[in-house]
Amino acid sequence: MDFNMKKLASDAGIFFTRAVQFTEEKFGQAEKTELDAHFENLLARADSTKNWTEKILRQTEVLLQPNPSARVEEFLYEKLDRKVPSRVTNGELLAQYMTEAANELGPETPYGKTLIKVGETEKCLGAAERDFIHSASINFLTPLRNFLEGDWRTISKERRILQNRRLDLDACKARLKKAKAAEAKAAVSSPLIIPHNAQGLALLSLESCWGKDDRRAEQELRVAQTEFDRQAEVTRLLLEGISSTHVIPSHFAQGTRHLNLTQNSSFPSRFPGTFVGNTEPASSPLSSASLATAAATIPVVPTVAGIPATGEAAISLDDVAPPASGTRKARVLYDYEAADSSELALLADELITVYSLPGMDPDWLIGERGNRKGKVPVTYLELLS
Repeated sequence: MDFNMKKLASDAGIFFTRAVQFTEEKFGQAEKTELDAHFENLLARADSTKNWTEKILRQTEVLLQPNPSARVEEFLYEKLDRKVPSRVTNGELLAQYMTEAANELGPETPYGKTLIKVGETEKCLGAAERDFIHSASINFLTPLRNFLEGDWRTISKERRILQNRRLDLDACKARLKKAKAAEAKAAVSSPLIIPHNAQGLALLSLESCWGKDDRRAEQELRVAQTEFDRQAEVTRLLLEGISSTHVIPSHFAQGTRHLNLTQNSSFPSRFPGTFVGNTEPASSPLSSASLATAAATIPVVPTVAGIPATGEAAISLDDVAPPASGTRKARVLYDYEAADSSELALLADELITVYSLPGMDPDWLIGERGNRKGKVPVTYLELLS
């Protein structure tokens, strides 16, 4: 109990000393040890990284789950360490309604066939959306949460320790300055003391105490300076290690794969004539009036450059030859997993030969590595001169 009381009294004294030093610094009555410009820049960048990470995390959660009640429910499940129940996406729910409507109205009718066809596509899109949400949560949100709940907490703790070490250092500097000022004042007021009486002995004893105070203050200053330098180095290493850019490529690659899946989905490009008000057979071309009616009834899926539309012949990579303008070398920045046989898988830091073809999507290039070739995304490459 006695040891605990001593420790409590010591901690209270340190806290009081830091509070006094902090207050005097705020009022301009005490000097403050300034950090170097590089360290201040690291602190500012760390704060900016933390703020933007929180904003990106919140907005991504809103994008993946617009329903606030569902987000609160998922948050509670996560805090209770329980599995979040699987939810049916809007596309899958629409597909279910379309299938049930087709079965009730007649799956053999043109309208029923159309509902079944569109329902199958909506089911594929809904499943892709659910997989994308799950993948984005693992590959994108989890690293951001780990940074805020792990790395940033460690950095904040070390920054608080550094702040306390700085206050202790400045307090030691102030005590040493006061001790030297008192000693200089005493030396001026009594340049020579001859101990002929008790008063002279008392003055000599007082000067000896001032000398001991100086030495003790200097020792405390050296210790405080050493602890401050050590803590500053630890904090600097943590601040320089802040980097969350590695979570972006995997998320981008996952989005690219789902985009390709969405564009290559078998969305019906022609519907039975009865559904759109055309009395011609389903295999005959639609009239202009039917097209207008269909445009008002059926949503149109736009095509994306670089991905062959339904019914078009895909380019055979075996027939592709480098253009006459020549090729370029490129270094791969990140690993890339090919979504299909037309793409080329990539490994970080490898060198490949790339070139473009007329009419090709500018976001893609043809890459060659040995006797293998395929489409590669430009964002994963660093083109070399």
